[in-house]
Amino acid sequence: MTQITLIAATGASLPEPRQNRHLIGGTWTGSDNLLDRVSPSHGVVVSRSAVGTAADAEAAIAAARAAFDDGRWSGLSAKARAAVLHRVADLIEANVERFALIETLESGKPITQSRGEIAGAADLWRYAAGLGRDITGDSHNTLGPDMLATVIKEPIGVVSIITPWNFPFWILSQKLPFALAAGCTCVVKPSEFTPSTTAMLGELLVEAGLPAGVVNIVLGTGTPVGSLMSSHPAVDMVTFTGSTAVGKLISRTASDTLKKVALELGGKNPQVIFPDADLEAAADAVVFGVYFNVGQCCNSGSRIIVHEDIAEAFVARVVDLSRQVAFGDPLSPDTQVGAIVTPEHNVRIHGYVQAAVAAGARVALGGAALPVPGLGAQFYQPTVICDVTPDMAIARDEVFGPVLSVLTFRTLDQALSLVNDASYGLSAGVWSENVHTCLAFARGAQAGTIWTNTWMDGFPEVPFGGMKQSGQGREIGRQGLEEFLEIKSLVLRIGRTRAPWVKTRPA
Repeated sequence: MTQITLIAATGASLPEPRQNRHLIGGTWTGSDNLLDRVSPSHGVVVSRSAVGTAADAEAAIAAARAAFDDGRWSGLSAKARAAVLHRVADLIEANVERFALIETLESGKPITQSRGEIAGAADLWRYAAGLGRDITGDSHNTLGPDMLATVIKEPIGVVSIITPWNFPFWILSQKLPFALAAGCTCVVKPSEFTPSTTAMLGELLVEAGLPAGVVNIVLGTGTPVGSLMSSHPAVDMVTFTGSTAVGKLISRTASDTLKKVALELGGKNPQVIFPDADLEAAADAVVFGVYFNVGQCCNSGSRIIVHEDIAEAFVARVVDLSRQVAFGDPLSPDTQVGAIVTPEHNVRIHGYVQAAVAAGARVALGGAALPVPGLGAQFYQPTVICDVTPDMAIARDEVFGPVLSVLTFRTLDQALSLVNDASYGLSAGVWSENVHTCLAFARGAQAGTIWTNTWMDGFPEVPFGGMKQSGQGREIGRQGLEEFLEIKSLVLRIGRTRAPWVKTRPA
């Protein structure tokens, strides 16, 4: 732990635990059976949430089904729907501090990061509102003088939205406003670890004038709530962000009703560094990529593939920068990296590090839990693992923590082989001043997003999603809206020109 930058407990006063209930059919409801969320950073109860039952999920699905079928939302003009989404965006911006505090306490992420995510999510709502006013189809006027065909797009129907704990508000905002802009109705289940900002968004939806039943929120665990949301015949689509294992389970569960499934799953995302790169910028981006959100990020740049000629010096620079990243109390504005979501996950992270060392890897930095003065040990040190081979679990599995694996390469083909030798394909990055190298890499890398001389830059206009076992479908961008639309072909005959099929015979 020598020379790691630590931010001790600030001693900030904490709010009383928030009480969260379900929103079903426009009514807040929930039993006295509550689930406490203990802050991973501060060790105190920060929220108490109703535990959803199968009956709660059934009621929420029924409310969404009724709201879709009677057209109270899908029957509105796109302009009217967009007006509601814009009001929600305004309300989000007016409540950034309130939302950011509870998200930091529930998730363990730094308060500055929470503020950025909440405020940035408003832009997703505004972008979706605009897209919803520009849903267009096609026309075919070349089928002959007596035929005309049009292709129209309609909302897919009732959508189940299941979100994770690592970016609870941001990821919800990558899904919900796009579904609403398309005209769908929704049932939402947040993670039981981070339910509050979703429930708080429900309050804003009511305030913005969203009709009752259009968005329903059920709190609780994957069983029974999530499994019923995935299997129910009245649900037309499921969109889920989380682990690949759970994504596979949802696909199997949804298959009995052949509903559409969109999945944004795990990643083992590489950054490949060539000798001609801006190495200072690359090192900074590597450090950002692996420690952002404590590495608890599907887009975490958790492995780097460095050219042999520069590997030693580059890793030394990454280690030096890692020591300067501020780990500690998430309520301090100086903190850059906060707490691990649960004690169990902290143990899991450490297990990967121990297994790598046992297999012959070398710890260049960190490699253990990180006690923070005044807060406890639910933190993990910035960790860099060298001498990693492609067969090691730490090089192939999603560790989901502040742990960087270092591999080396000699040629572009070797680098691409290492990049693609993984079951995941979410994102990848390349660092080189040679445009030909960057383009060849971008064409050869099997990933849904390729970053060139940058890492994790994103925009509402640019779709996001993965290849292989990193998921299916896309979020945000125009493609993110299209996920929630069904295509219908309309074929019209002009005039009485259809030739009879039945040959009439004389009596």
